[in-house]
Amino acid sequence: MKNEQFHTEQQLITLLRNGSQFAFEQLFERYSQKLYRFSFSYLKSETEAEEIVQNVFLKLWENRKKLKNETSFQSYLFTIAFNSIRKHFNQKARSEHYRTEIIEWLTDENPSIETKAEFEKLVAKLEELIEEMPLRRKEIFMKRKKEGKSIRDIASEMEISPKTVENQITEAMNFLKKEFGNDRISGMLFFYVFLE
Repeated sequence: MKNEQFHTEQQLITLLRNGSQFAFEQLFERYSQKLYRFSFSYLKSETEAEEIVQNVFLKLWENRKKLKNETSFQSYLFTIAFNSIRKHFNQKARSEHYRTEIIEWLTDENPSIETKAEFEKLVAKLEELIEEMPLRRKEIFMKRKKEGKSIRDIASEMEISPKTVENQITEAMNFLKKEFGNDRISGMLFFYVFLE
């Protein structure tokens, strides 16, 4: 065994603060499986659990200079993992929220759409129409309607004016309204999902 393997955790953290790739790899070896099992216990998905582990170590590397020896390193890593898992669930909930609400609405209010297959067909049509939008308009629309971001946040993120964001969303809405307008059920779906 190389002497390098006898480094204590505190020594590795000190080395990591100074940009040591070796220390980073050693800490990854020590904690990646524990973090994976922790993440998998919540997410029940190998791919998503692996993404959480990658995210934890990416954040560790980005914030390496701020690490403190007096705090529990393991707690620090697991806090990042837990926050990443929570963020993952929040994003997933936002992107799937409209589907759940529509299914409930269709079940309660509209017996003419009875199957999930019919509902999925409508959602597929919606997603197909969104794909037809110009790239920038689609990006703005998805940030607003699927990710739930504010107009101000989108404008700041994309370095454009709030008015431009509003105009692009209006154009997208008008396009979808027109395309769904010929079908009463689809029209109801559209208004239920997208009108605020």
